[in-house]
Amino acid sequence: MTTTWRKLVVALLALLMIPAFALADGGGGGGGGGGGGGGGAEPRKADDPEYNAIDPKHRGAHEYIGEAYLALDDLANAKEHLKRLDKLCLFSCEQYRDLKKAVEAYEKSNGKVKPTASN
Repeated sequence: MTTTWRKLVVALLALLMIPAFALADGGGGGGGGGGGGGGGAEPRKADDPEYNAIDPKHRGAHEYIGEAYLALDDLANAKEHLKRLDKLCLFSCEQYRDLKKAVEAYEKSNGKVKPTASN
């Protein structure tokens, strides 16, 4: 391969790699996922309605909230989160199994057994 062709191939490869580097940076210009200037997305503020919103598909959040409801003696809401986990976990997942075990223990003890912190 001649030097001219080699330079052309290197330049073409460099052009093809630019979008990959931009995406790896978050596309925000400021590094760190696009939150720090350079025309990227602004960080969320506490008054943003989505700032404190729970991701409806976050399995860990459903497990935690279900256990919290059991601790507050609210079995109906704990079971609601167990149903949501059942739908989210195509096959059984750890969060579903843990909450199911906590609900069963709560029901078996007539509300005397409360979930304990796992960590």
